[in-house]
Amino acid sequence: MFETEEKEHSLWVEKYRPVQIDNYVGNEDIISKVKVYIENGDIPHLLLYGVAGTGKTTIAKLITHNIDCDVMYVNASDERGIDTIRDKIRTFASTMGFSSGGKIIILDEADYLTRDAQAALRNTMETFSKNTRFILTCNYVEKIIDPIQSRCQVFAVHPPSKKDVAVRLVDILKEENVEFGMDDVATCVNSGYPDIRRVLNSAQRQIVNGKLTIDSHSALVANYITKVIDELKTKGSLKDKLFSIRTIIADSKTKTFEPLYQELFDEIDGWGKGHVGPLLLILAEAQAKDVHVVNKELNVAAMFVQILTELN
Repeated sequence: MFETEEKEHSLWVEKYRPVQIDNYVGNEDIISKVKVYIENGDIPHLLLYGVAGTGKTTIAKLITHNIDCDVMYVNASDERGIDTIRDKIRTFASTMGFSSGGKIIILDEADYLTRDAQAALRNTMETFSKNTRFILTCNYVEKIIDPIQSRCQVFAVHPPSKKDVAVRLVDILKEENVEFGMDDVATCVNSGYPDIRRVLNSAQRQIVNGKLTIDSHSALVANYITKVIDELKTKGSLKDKLFSIRTIIADSKTKTFEPLYQELFDEIDGWGKGHVGPLLLILAEAQAKDVHVVNKELNVAAMFVQILTELN
């Protein structure tokens, strides 16, 4: 069923990472362009951005797997300074290659690079573009300086639908001979979506004696967003509704709120009817702050004060 590159991997997220273009799920517009790049043997500089766990690195690795090239992989969250660009990346880019497809440098989580490192990278990309191409991935494209963006084909990588993620998880469970119920599959997907990596890791962690067994925490995380949205739809005082929402979030013990922002956005026409414009601005502001604040739960609570004030 699956064609995987490294069956020795014990982590499902790596073991079942697709190695053929046709096995990739979602982002059909990007994949169609990638196929053309591979067929022509001419890969431009690429910048892939989107929320964590949606397949950016997988696309980059698919490209390098399907052409004859020398590859360097750098995780910029670990190596983010200018020395990495000058010593490691520039050295690789400047030396002679041994593959017909030239060289490709995958710079993962490039939004962690310092401004000085990005400035040095810009010059390196320009100097060695004849033989070396760069594929950058990031969560926040606005953190990448304009000169780098202008040198790349920029693509927003979107998560596949929940249904597609569930189908993928079911296929993996069958491949691993794991017993499962569809309710438990739905809980895994809902608790981790849109981060596919989190969905797979969560499911694998909850295999007990060959059966998918959902723990109570995962069930709470999966259901808390639905409860929050239901609370937004009910009538009541701002004080009471805010208390209920804060209680739901606290009980879930979740520390990552990207799935909450996404679901609030997806369902905004239902819970925010008549106030969509102002509510979108509130959501966008809170999501933008999320990456910088120390206490993410406080940021979310402040967002709901604004939301409930607007709705009331």
